[in-house]
Amino acid sequence: MSEIAEIEKMVNERRNRDIQLTMEEKELFYKINARTVKGNLDNISRTKSYASFYRRHNEIRWSFLASQVSRNAGWNMTDLEGEWFPKILSKKERKILFSTYERANWLIFSDAYPQLLVYEYSNQVGKPYFHMLKLFSVSRFIESEWEYYWRHREGNRLVTAQIINEQNIIQKPVIEHPFYRKRVFQRFFYNLQDLLHFSSAIFPTLEGRLYGFSVHQFTKLDARIELGKKLASLLFHNSYYDHFLGFSNKVEHTGSRFDYEQYVSERRFRNTPFLRTTYPIIRHTQDNRIDWYRGNRYEKWFDEVELDEQIELTNWYLRKQKQMQVGILIEEILRKNKG
Repeated sequence: MSEIAEIEKMVNERRNRDIQLTMEEKELFYKINARTVKGNLDNISRTKSYASFYRRHNEIRWSFLASQVSRNAGWNMTDLEGEWFPKILSKKERKILFSTYERANWLIFSDAYPQLLVYEYSNQVGKPYFHMLKLFSVSRFIESEWEYYWRHREGNRLVTAQIINEQNIIQKPVIEHPFYRKRVFQRFFYNLQDLLHFSSAIFPTLEGRLYGFSVHQFTKLDARIELGKKLASLLFHNSYYDHFLGFSNKVEHTGSRFDYEQYVSERRFRNTPFLRTTYPIIRHTQDNRIDWYRGNRYEKWFDEVELDEQIELTNWYLRKQKQMQVGILIEEILRKNKG
């Protein structure tokens, strides 16, 4: 039996027993809950919480990746109320799209941030407290991976495991949820974006260059895991890491693409708004979380990835933005003529 299989067996046996908390553990549970609720208010607070954790614990690479991906989520959100999308999407359609981004990112934070805080506490006291992850409805899969990391400190494996876990977290509640499937993922606008690769996940630099990948087949779990691994590989690449970290440390996240557009082009005006002046705080309800993991450990998910030849997207991105804007203007004219 492999070591990870032995750890998983231990975690399963531990989870089948009633957990008896000490006073110290009860206090820790309430503190982590409170900090998670506070950090999970909106996209801005999530992005800052992830980045702040990474500054305290830069060995946990996923927290930096999460902060960068969270920035992208914020930009996607404010795009919906910017100069262009309101021309072709109704207020109701834009609200549903915002809800999709918000729900997915809220779910991931509510699952991942307690993991980070349990690790932080374990570090402080010098012994693992991962048995407490059960109390936060965290999967057996990632609890086993934290135990493995504590023993071996294999950072690359942990970040991959966290990518796998969080993408599984949103698969049923968001991607496969009947409401989002019908109202978002089967709609023409989403499928057109997917087909033409208009969507992208990008990491900006202070030098005005954009790196990343176009996003397509977002509804496919394997494709999202593969994308996450590519993004992690790019983010921590020796040639680019310092540039991405420099941007993250210097540029306050507002949710507006102007955060990085001010460095990329000569344009000096904002055409997407600040997130917090645009959207209210959304009060989410927590469904009964069912552990997604059924004991099938797909080793292909842990396979290493190779970066694409084209990872700098600056010119590609600017070209795609212009194509999309022209397409929106044409659609707007056609609608007016029909009317």
